[in-house]
Amino acid sequence: MANNRPNRNHAKTQKSPFIRCNDRIRSPEVRLIDAEGNMIGIVSIDEARDKARRVGLDLIEISPHAVPPVCRILDFGKYQYETTKKQKTSKASAVKVKEVKFRFCTETHDYETKLRHIIEFLSDGNKVKISVFFKGRELDQTQLGFELVQKVTAGLANYATLDAEAKLVGRNIVATYSPAKSLRQRQHSQSDAEDNLKNTVL
Repeated sequence: MANNRPNRNHAKTQKSPFIRCNDRIRSPEVRLIDAEGNMIGIVSIDEARDKARRVGLDLIEISPHAVPPVCRILDFGKYQYETTKKQKTSKASAVKVKEVKFRFCTETHDYETKLRHIIEFLSDGNKVKISVFFKGRELDQTQLGFELVQKVTAGLANYATLDAEAKLVGRNIVATYSPAKSLRQRQHSQSDAEDNLKNTVL
């Protein structure tokens, strides 16, 4: 009976492709790019390795499916670091929108708890949508809802920017916030510091 279950080991390999370098490159010829980014052209693998050794760097296969494979002379550790950083940047670009719901008559304790959650979401790089919802005749109290949104906006002054003016949509007053520029800069600085710490050799 055929086994239709996916090969988990294969899936892992797809997520973390193996990068060949130096003596692990199998092709007899490669299209070589030097350490300055200049295209050298097609050379033998022995010549390419020799050029890399002479400048104290590695020969890295950056495009294994090309014919012949494209290789570049680089520091392998630095190449791995830059590749990881690009992946993190790509993930960070996929911004999520978190929603936090309020009642127009939200009590002080609940308001402060929700505000802390919003700040946490913004600190993680997410957008935040707040909804102030009304039931039945509570729609007569929409002014109180808009005042609550103003209060939230003031409370987030150091953490967020309001994307657009709050508006009434059905039975909800809706407003969306993005992380403030200063908050994004702190996030990038913290991320770079963590990366540098991980790449420090003790």
